Amino acid sequence: MTDTSKDISGKYRQITVIGAGLIGSSVARGIVRARATDKLVLVDANADVLAEARVLELADAYSSDAATAVTDADLIILAVPVGAMATVGALIGPQLKAGATVSDVGSVKASVLNGLQPHIPDGVHLIPGHPVAGTEQSGPAAGFASLFDDRWCILTPAENTEPVALEKLTAFWALLGSRVEIMTAEHHDLVLAITSHVPHLIAYNIVGTASDMEEVTRSEVIKYSAGGFRDFTRIAASDPTMWRDVFLNNKDAVLEMLGRFSEDLTALQRAIRWGDGDALFNLFDRTRNIRRRIIDAGQDDEAADFGRPHKD
Repeated sequence: MTDTSKDISGKYRQITVIGAGLIGSSVARGIVRARATDKLVLVDANADVLAEARVLELADAYSSDAATAVTDADLIILAVPVGAMATVGALIGPQLKAGATVSDVGSVKASVLNGLQPHIPDGVHLIPGHPVAGTEQSGPAAGFASLFDDRWCILTPAENTEPVALEKLTAFWALLGSRVEIMTAEHHDLVLAITSHVPHLIAYNIVGTASDMEEVTRSEVIKYSAGGFRDFTRIAASDPTMWRDVFLNNKDAVLEMLGRFSEDLTALQRAIRWGDGDALFNLFDRTRNIRRRIIDAGQDDEAADFGRPHKD
């Protein structure tokens, strides 16, 4: 039998993905496309979700029992809300085999690391991860294999993680099309608070305010929705369970970034009040350059109207 203890090809004999929603089903599709495993097991506690995944033929085997589904797994990926990570970790911990790697796809990392560590036995590698990709859709049918292509996947390994295990998981995500970055869990949470979490919170708030205004404006908020508001509604259509858990589990970083945002918003309010056109122009010019840098970095494209299709 081949010794895989030093195998850093990114391929595993058996991979078990727990959670068959948008990200979990996309991971499953990516694994199949990359031929990254000999056996793929997909787990979901929701019978309807699991049945849908089976109809879509996303894996080699399906189970509603996470504990038994991980016994022979070499890589376990938790694609569940971050608030459920510790519960799932306690369930599967006693069944994990030595040498296996446990990872996840949550957008908060410190709480995931702290929640899982007590349940991961010695000899099992814990390497939390976050593929920075997604859509506002949910469910097995919403996933697609190319979701991670040329997107970042951030890994936040626990202390004393074996380098070979980290290299192999890095290679795995590269097989799925991702560019991989490694950082501490705390740094990840601070960065994502401003690039993802606070923008989502603002979107939820703006759409909520618009909803309150609907009656006052006699439905004109919806009728005359401009591009900016439409994009806020797209973000605000994201999975409510997932985002509730994100904010509850990354509250310190989110509150810190909200404090900064509130200060900057106050300065902007002052500029408008006192007619400070130079301050407004300088801010808008600086932020337009940020958009250019995002496009140049390959994180978006220049498609008109945010890529929406238009008839000729």
